[in-house]
Amino acid sequence: MVVPGEVKIGHVDDIQELRRAQPSVVPKRYVREDDEQPVRSRVCTSLEVPIIDMEKLDGDHDDELVVNHGIEEGFLDAMEAVTREFFMLPLEEKEKYPMAPGTIQGYGHAFVFSEEQKLDWCNMLALGVEPAFIRNPNLWPTTPEKFSETLELYSSKVRILCQKLLTHMACTLGISSNTFNRMFGEAVQAVRMNYYPPCARSDSVLGLSSHSDGSAITVLQQDTACVGLQVLKNDMWVPVKPLPHALVINIGDTLEVMTNGKYKSVEHRAVTNEDEERLSIVTFYAPSYDVVLGPLSELVTHDEGSKYKTYNHGEYSHHYVTNRLQGKKTLEFAKIGPTT
Repeated sequence: MVVPGEVKIGHVDDIQELRRAQPSVVPKRYVREDDEQPVRSRVCTSLEVPIIDMEKLDGDHDDELVVNHGIEEGFLDAMEAVTREFFMLPLEEKEKYPMAPGTIQGYGHAFVFSEEQKLDWCNMLALGVEPAFIRNPNLWPTTPEKFSETLELYSSKVRILCQKLLTHMACTLGISSNTFNRMFGEAVQAVRMNYYPPCARSDSVLGLSSHSDGSAITVLQQDTACVGLQVLKNDMWVPVKPLPHALVINIGDTLEVMTNGKYKSVEHRAVTNEDEERLSIVTFYAPSYDVVLGPLSELVTHDEGSKYKTYNHGEYSHHYVTNRLQGKKTLEFAKIGPTT
């Protein structure tokens, strides 16, 4: 078990300050090994992530762009504006909300657990939203003035969207429409805001390491300045082109487990851009921590059997946040290994 006080991560620069002081310099700790460098990856620009109209819900994809999602464009614009305003604050103001090593709330760098670990070219602000007990009010910025108010309203609308998506997914699977929403109980919702400054070595640096999310559903809002998000399909990285006011929906590990693999969690990463900054706002939606998770009996067939074990969601969440991002490796926690 990782105890925050025991985590030694060495000196971690604030990326914006690093970029501001030496625009052409990228410290070695950010430069990836050859097999992880974006320039050496297989990227497929001919494939596109499907666009789903929420008014005609008929998709069953593991990753998709949704339009007509019910969240007014003005709310999306307001959330992006206060997020950008926060990241543009002086460093001393942002450092009032520090992310302690080994934790995932506050401003700084998440998922860093050693001094040897390669770092992501990204500044983050991560906050627990619902239920109230996961919040740390001391980490909610008071500047910009309307930050908290805007995030509260934005999050309530994203929560409704997630509930609608889960209802649709249940129907697609042929199970009762309220199955997931009923099982989730007092669902957990968190948000992480990512700021990716331009990077002089975008060919060999990652904005965010390859990973799948531990959530059930992830809702991502991204600005349209440049392409940064990539999803892994058939061993090739597919860029997700941003559309104005569209939201990216990713399936997380929790839903893969509950559906016994009928829905697959999406492995994805963020790349950097040499000239453009990029901003994203990511909402993670998952069951209550006290829910016991495992494949739903309705989705386990005699031929296939259960592919995942039963476990407490809080236990898996702890496992997820105390391991570095590394593809879908954290999902191994839930898999049933081969029998001998």
